[in-house]
Amino acid sequence: MRFLTAGESHGESLTGIIEGIPANLYIDIDFINKELRRRQKGFGRSSRMKIEIDEVNILSGVGNGFTTGNPITISIENKGRNIELVEVIKPRPGHGDLVGALKYNQKGGRNILERASARETAMRVALGSICKLFLKEFDIEIYSHVINIGGIESKTTYYTGVEIERLAEADKSNIQVIDEKIEEKMIGKIQEAMEEGDTLGGIIEVIVKNPPVGLGSHSSWDMKLDGKLAAAIISIQGIKAVEFGLGGKASTTKGSEFHDEIIYDSKFRRKTNNAGGIEAGISNGEDIVIRGTMKPIPTLKKPLDTINIISKEKAIAQFERSDVCAVPSASIVMENVVAYIIADEFLKKFGGNFLEETKANYNNYLKYLESR
Repeated sequence: MRFLTAGESHGESLTGIIEGIPANLYIDIDFINKELRRRQKGFGRSSRMKIEIDEVNILSGVGNGFTTGNPITISIENKGRNIELVEVIKPRPGHGDLVGALKYNQKGGRNILERASARETAMRVALGSICKLFLKEFDIEIYSHVINIGGIESKTTYYTGVEIERLAEADKSNIQVIDEKIEEKMIGKIQEAMEEGDTLGGIIEVIVKNPPVGLGSHSSWDMKLDGKLAAAIISIQGIKAVEFGLGGKASTTKGSEFHDEIIYDSKFRRKTNNAGGIEAGISNGEDIVIRGTMKPIPTLKKPLDTINIISKEKAIAQFERSDVCAVPSASIVMENVVAYIIADEFLKKFGGNFLEETKANYNNYLKYLESR
């Protein structure tokens, strides 16, 4: 399976193509549009969210509501495109303006930022939503919640024993946070940054429930499931770090404390899940637990110092319409990027040109696991 996105932040539309989805999968347009709305919500988002409600237009690969096995093409109109665009000759520190202009021999950073913009993630959410619909056929669900904004940490995480019901309720929060008391503090922190003309980053936790044993492989470096997930997540605009399971905390524990003891209760299981559901690059059947760290957005209302690309003189960085905090939005993007990788690995293992064939292969594999 593979996908490609195209389009600029203020162009006519975003376009995406995903290839390899089996035939006969029902495509719930309302579900995809709901995922797009989830991406647009959150306290601290820019004014663009008030004028632009994303909706998908299916152009190919779906007939009478079901996939045909052909490449699926989707477009999303950019309803907020009608603004005056100026060349960016005063590049923003932390953004791609300068490096992109130098790499592609551009006068300024406008053509770079139009594509480097997180606006592109709307299409990744739309395509990832199709993968979510596929995974739901196998009872695989993906959840996310925000566990840190601006240094304020939630005490409710996977490793404090959060229940699925609470994860499912994260959407009730304006910033995708489960703990209401912490949510209030985080919103206050965002409001403070807003008043100061500053921005904030944070940390997102994503949990994949009910993945099968055997996704990914140990045999080659580029076949490892955690490697593929890490690459996909770090490709999300603004994400600067990725960890699995206990992640960095593994450095502070002894091996006897960190590694998950194996038990057998009708099937092989782990007593704990410090590894985050992946061992040797292969899913072990436990929940897959991933965290992504997002940096503060580089567009500031009180801009940092920079250099004018044309005159080479000291200047103040240009300001573009921007969010103050996009961590809640990034959590939805992370979910859908993870969905693509899990679905891709699932199809690599179980194959199938049509959904019924994939299900038969999967059920046969489950019977095999029962015999071990």
